[in-house]
Amino acid sequence: MSKKIFDVIIIGGGPIGLACGVEAQKKGLNYLILEKGALTNSIYNYPVNMRFFSTSDRLEMAGIPFMSVENKPTRTEALEYYRRIYFHFKLKVNLYEGVKTLEKKGENYFITTSKGSYQTQKIVLATGFYDLPNLMNVPGEELPKVMHYYKEPWPFIGQKLLVVGGANSAVDAALECWRKGAEVSMVLLGDEVDQNVKYWVRPDIMNRIKEGSIQAFTRSKVKEIRDQEVVIATPAGDVTIDNDFVLAMTGYKPNFALLDQLGVELSLDEKRQPCYDQANHESNVPGVYLAGVVCGGLNTREFFIENSIVHAESIMADIAKKLD
Repeated sequence: MSKKIFDVIIIGGGPIGLACGVEAQKKGLNYLILEKGALTNSIYNYPVNMRFFSTSDRLEMAGIPFMSVENKPTRTEALEYYRRIYFHFKLKVNLYEGVKTLEKKGENYFITTSKGSYQTQKIVLATGFYDLPNLMNVPGEELPKVMHYYKEPWPFIGQKLLVVGGANSAVDAALECWRKGAEVSMVLLGDEVDQNVKYWVRPDIMNRIKEGSIQAFTRSKVKEIRDQEVVIATPAGDVTIDNDFVLAMTGYKPNFALLDQLGVELSLDEKRQPCYDQANHESNVPGVYLAGVVCGGLNTREFFIENSIVHAESIMADIAKKLD
């Protein structure tokens, strides 16, 4: 159990959390990064064969070149890059230490984790959004055959697979699994897959659907999941199909529980966007800062690694100024 009072504790050891650590170190701040999983845990949990939409140069931080074989890096290349950042700057990161409670007492914040407790003057929440999936809230979603994360196609060879969703993750999973021998169907809310699907992938999935290799139920929703079937609500009525596995690629959301514990206000609209000053990223709670995707609330398509790295510099500049 630590008795040291830190200048700032950064919650989240993803790319934005690491960028905050680098900037804190440059400012001479006494900092610590707490990460509940592996280093850049969200990227580690991405599909094995995933390729980023962004180019490698746009993901760079702290003047360290990001070299990749092709213009758009792979998951493995990203993991290696951030590993190099971690060791190059000798960042102070406690891995596999999840935050349980956050509480303000007097001028300081008290943090209880799975391994100890800490005191800090400032907190930065850089928790991303990949840990909590959006549930379909339908009967049978709790069955073992239903998954909200996709890693690789091998478990689905020769299986009847239903992919729910039409964004990048759903399309990548559907194409990979179909190519490895799964019988793939998709459930899409709209008339076709998302317009924002990677431009080099979208024609592929559209052609597979058009030719009938992948069956797509458009303007449809999953109604019920059974041991060997799925009931789909379609414009023409309910359709029941045979099924072995369901990949619910329905998106993810930030950890609002941590925001609630600290008293960070959220907008009343459907975005549930946290209240913060866009100049220094300090929330309505003095001393609590927001970095990365968490700034967007449920609007997870507004903030990405490449446009959130700059949050670190403005946040740490403001903290250093106020502590000085």
